[in-house]
Amino acid sequence: MRLKDVTILEDRENFKNKWFGLIKINLPDRTISLPCSGIVSQWIQKGDQVEVEIKDIEKPTFDNYKLWRIYEGEKIKVWPPFEKYEEISIKDPLGKRDIYKYKLLIREAVRKKDFEQILELEQYHYASRKEIIGIWKCDRCNNYISSNIRPVCNRCGSEEVSIFQIKGSLPTSRFLILRLISSYKYEPEIIGYVRIDTPVPKMNRRLSDGTIERDIREKVFPKEWFHPLFYFDKTESDYFEEIRKKAIQETNTAVSRISRVVIHPDYRADGIGKLAVRYAVKWISERRIPEMKRKKELVEVIAQMARFNPFFEKAGFKYVWDTGSGRPVLYYPLTRKAISIISSFLKEDKYASMHKGKLYKPSISKNPPISSPILFRDVTKYFENRLEIDSLDPKLRELLESFGVHERRIQRRVISNLNLTIEPKSITILVGASGAGKTTFLRLIIGKVLSLSEEKFLPTEGEIIVPEDIRISAFIPGEFEPRFGSESIIEHMYFKTKDEIKAIEILNRCGISDAVLYRARFHELSTGQKERVKIASLLADFPNLLIIDELASHLDPLTAMRVCRRLISFVREMNITLIGSTHRMELLKTLSPDKILYIGYGRVIEHASV
Repeated sequence: MRLKDVTILEDRENFKNKWFGLIKINLPDRTISLPCSGIVSQWIQKGDQVEVEIKDIEKPTFDNYKLWRIYEGEKIKVWPPFEKYEEISIKDPLGKRDIYKYKLLIREAVRKKDFEQILELEQYHYASRKEIIGIWKCDRCNNYISSNIRPVCNRCGSEEVSIFQIKGSLPTSRFLILRLISSYKYEPEIIGYVRIDTPVPKMNRRLSDGTIERDIREKVFPKEWFHPLFYFDKTESDYFEEIRKKAIQETNTAVSRISRVVIHPDYRADGIGKLAVRYAVKWISERRIPEMKRKKELVEVIAQMARFNPFFEKAGFKYVWDTGSGRPVLYYPLTRKAISIISSFLKEDKYASMHKGKLYKPSISKNPPISSPILFRDVTKYFENRLEIDSLDPKLRELLESFGVHERRIQRRVISNLNLTIEPKSITILVGASGAGKTTFLRLIIGKVLSLSEEKFLPTEGEIIVPEDIRISAFIPGEFEPRFGSESIIEHMYFKTKDEIKAIEILNRCGISDAVLYRARFHELSTGQKERVKIASLLADFPNLLIIDELASHLDPLTAMRVCRRLISFVREMNITLIGSTHRMELLKTLSPDKILYIGYGRVIEHASV
């Protein structure tokens, strides 16, 4: 059944909470109540003209109807919620093959569980200043409780509590979530969200000489794009209803604002942030979020982190100016008129023309690679051990002798007559079982570069030739490792790089992109996080030769692939020669080596690649 040109009936109970509301429609012979998410239904007001397509008018459910708002003669889809599917293939650093995939459901948050998971993710947001950001409401006694996890009511003891509000968001905020629909069992269900709000009420511009230009937006764009607007940044429960009602009644702008993009730290380097922003823009454009009224001309972003991460720019946003408080402002034009205004401003404005819409500037430059190959010439390496049992307790000596174990000399050949060339800027991966000789091979190169005289660093026969301009960083567990003290991770990286931007970039590239971890000390990290920070510390020395034994050995398979992909991309970009080892064959596609060396039983077998 399709109902056209029907109107909304006002009902003070139409908004229950964020995940449940009712849209009451006035028909000539009856009133029907359509169940809906409260965060959507609150925007549908008395007297609004709508069009409904419903399967069973006697039994309306969340899933059996469609609803459009008619605004100034145009149809805007309201229900069912915005929902898109996306499959992302993550390729190896050379872009030749897929190494893993994501299947995502990208939709508006409308369920109770959605908002609870948003609260969990919000704690990863770089700008969260409050320790406790969740407000919960007891379903039994209406008590409000502050907690980041589901609490027990501190008044009546009930466990029946519901998320009421996330501090920092507005009562009118709308959320787009990214749900992982094909994943490992240990992965999170929701890996990111975008929050959409109305634009900020006023904006000034800070010029490069420090002066402030007032009301910059109204000088560049039509004033009516940003008005009428109600904005009251106070979200305590006592003010919630007052703010919500005024905002709903008064707000109708042609501009929307992306006020939060939060991606789980494990997924940030795979382009998920850019994807989330791209779909948020699509959602805003198609459904005119948040109000679902006027056609949207612009999407506004105010984000300090845009200086350090370019995913907004990669999604098509243009940097236009800094606010009076010094925060970058970026815009995405949704219409031809907006494109024209932004383009003209970036060309003609004295200050904007200097940056041409670009904000992010990578701070790490390429290293000069090693000037010549690393050469093995008839290299042989064997170890000799003398087995003695005379000094043992007689009972133990008798036990060993019963197995035929007597004093003897054991000689083991690890490398035999090896001739090998490792080219500058190449990636060489050693593969073999534990004890096969991978670490010995790496020690020989380290010993030559560092002129070490201990026997384990020297070939038994032959020679290794290395260029004089090598700057080496090496990681062999228990032998060569970065040293960490009581300093925070960001301090450790800053001491090495002497540049805070470089420090953050390297941490991000190694999979440490959660700002909370920047402030942690090394001993406070998990085993997997420690491994990634160690790699970051090695790269902070800006080597042109990097040696890593047992790459990603303490990481689960998916995280290991992510870390290796980031590392290899960085190594190739920076002209670093990498020689690494692994016993994990599943990582070879991700590592995309130029050369594989299979090591075992005294042999080194060279293979071109995977």
